[in-house]
Amino acid sequence: MLFALSIITYLLFYALPRDPARLMCGTHCTPDSLAAYRVELGLDFPIYQQYLNWLHAIFFGKDISVGPFPLHCAAPCFGFSNDRNEMVFIMIARVMPVTAYLALGAFILWMVVGVLTGILAARYKGSIFDRSVMATTLVGFSLPSFFIGLVIMIFVVVRWQLVPYPDYKPPTEDFGKFIGALILPWITLAILYAAYYTRLTRSQMLDTMNEDFIRTARAKGLPEKVVVRKHAFRAGLTPIVTSAGLDFAGLLGGAIITEKIFGLNGLGSVALTAVAKLDLPVLVAVTLLGAVFVVVANLVVDILYAVIDPRVRIK
Repeated sequence: MLFALSIITYLLFYALPRDPARLMCGTHCTPDSLAAYRVELGLDFPIYQQYLNWLHAIFFGKDISVGPFPLHCAAPCFGFSNDRNEMVFIMIARVMPVTAYLALGAFILWMVVGVLTGILAARYKGSIFDRSVMATTLVGFSLPSFFIGLVIMIFVVVRWQLVPYPDYKPPTEDFGKFIGALILPWITLAILYAAYYTRLTRSQMLDTMNEDFIRTARAKGLPEKVVVRKHAFRAGLTPIVTSAGLDFAGLLGGAIITEKIFGLNGLGSVALTAVAKLDLPVLVAVTLLGAVFVVVANLVVDILYAVIDPRVRIK
């Protein structure tokens, strides 16, 4: 799957109807600079050889001509960013922790809130709590992330000044500023995703709690908490795990809007800048990295199926 994705990604960006070298060269392009870009991107070879050279650079590295002196791009080599004047993988490795912290914190927050709220809503179906939760999640699920982020930013930071403007620092450098910079982005993403997971968990729980084995467990005299936690929730967990894995992988690929609103220099901001600057090596690397996250997440989800559901275990 990753091999097929690498072919599709390469063809998508480098086998374009327009010349990729001319796109990167810009409006003030001379014949000499255009020829240099074609050599740098490896476009002076047939398309199949271009792909093989690109793939070889990822696994074994290559030498890149930057200015008067060549530079060695160590594996995994995705090329050189002329806009940022550094190797693409080094740049991605520097900003990736920001996106990883953002995705992990938001993931934990929305899973805890969404799943627990969904279980309680299913447990007390038809109550005021259930109706209130469903009405609230409908609003949260309908609002786009940029609207939620802007509202939080304008009121919490600018108008009410409850927290200072986000100033991200690594957790090892300043843990207080680290939490202060990420708490609002975490809440922004959690509001959006928790609404979906609340409705999903409630739906799965209600379907499962009508099964025969749940009635059997109750007939045996098991406490309701045990029936809900050990039998109903576990049996309905598979779709939740599937969605969680894909959503988490998608965030690792870059939460572009949230990072831009809160001024976080993560993978999403790098991708957005690369689009504006037509920085093809960066775009290819970010796209392929996002695809890798999704494929790996699918693999992890498939493995978790065997842990969650005894019916799919291989004996």
